[in-house]
Amino acid sequence: MEDKSILLNNNIKMRYLESKGGRTSDRHILFIHGLGSSADRWLDIPEALSNYYHTIAVDLVGFGLSDKPADVNYTIEKFAEFILEFIDKKALNTDDGKITLVGHSLGGYIAVEFAIRNKELIEKLVLIDSSGFLKGPTPLLEQYLYAAKCTSYDNVRNVFEQMVSQPWKVLPAVIYTFITRINSPGAKYPFESAYKNSTTTQIDLSRLKSIEDIPTLIIWGSDDNLIPMEHSNPFKQVLNKCKVEIIEDAGHAPFAEKPAITCELLHTFLS
Repeated sequence: MEDKSILLNNNIKMRYLESKGGRTSDRHILFIHGLGSSADRWLDIPEALSNYYHTIAVDLVGFGLSDKPADVNYTIEKFAEFILEFIDKKALNTDDGKITLVGHSLGGYIAVEFAIRNKELIEKLVLIDSSGFLKGPTPLLEQYLYAAKCTSYDNVRNVFEQMVSQPWKVLPAVIYTFITRINSPGAKYPFESAYKNSTTTQIDLSRLKSIEDIPTLIIWGSDDNLIPMEHSNPFKQVLNKCKVEIIEDAGHAPFAEKPAITCELLHTFLS
């Protein structure tokens, strides 16, 4: 994957990873990460799929190595606007191809909002342990916020170990990367702002119905303690072309714990 950046409106830098796999494809796959994460979290999955598609994994504005402007209210709607700006700047909407959005957690909520606003651009949706129907933070989300605000190795490790099916899967490198990035200048405000908005708002079911015919794959880790599996029910009830895959022995980020299984599910669905 090539590590790149692009300037959005107001000279906001957005970092992304891109691969065409040595071929030109008009089928674009855009990966949107979750709260406090970055494009790197998708591991080798975008690279593997780039043998068939044009794949891009973004660092959302406010996260990773993208700019973190202090005058932005980091709402789901604002993130959707940033994604549209990115697509416009990359000219992904100027050919005959359409875009598949793959969103994890917060990224799933953003993907849905984007699809509702820009249905004509979307080919398919993939929602992985998505937020969007939280009526307040879960206990583990509250611990996650505390770890982000009062950052220490033990605080972060405690939360991350509860996000996976087995604690030994949490590598020290993942903990140190999170600590480094959340302590970078301006990083805590976007985290808290996005956290507050995404845990206190819900997708309006009548708006969700407007994309009921978009083919959608829902992937959920069987052991997700951050956003439990029942939060997938409203998606299943409204989206007509919805397929659900439960990945056993995986927590909130099944693509990180079971990358081969997740990649195969994505490839089968996309093809």
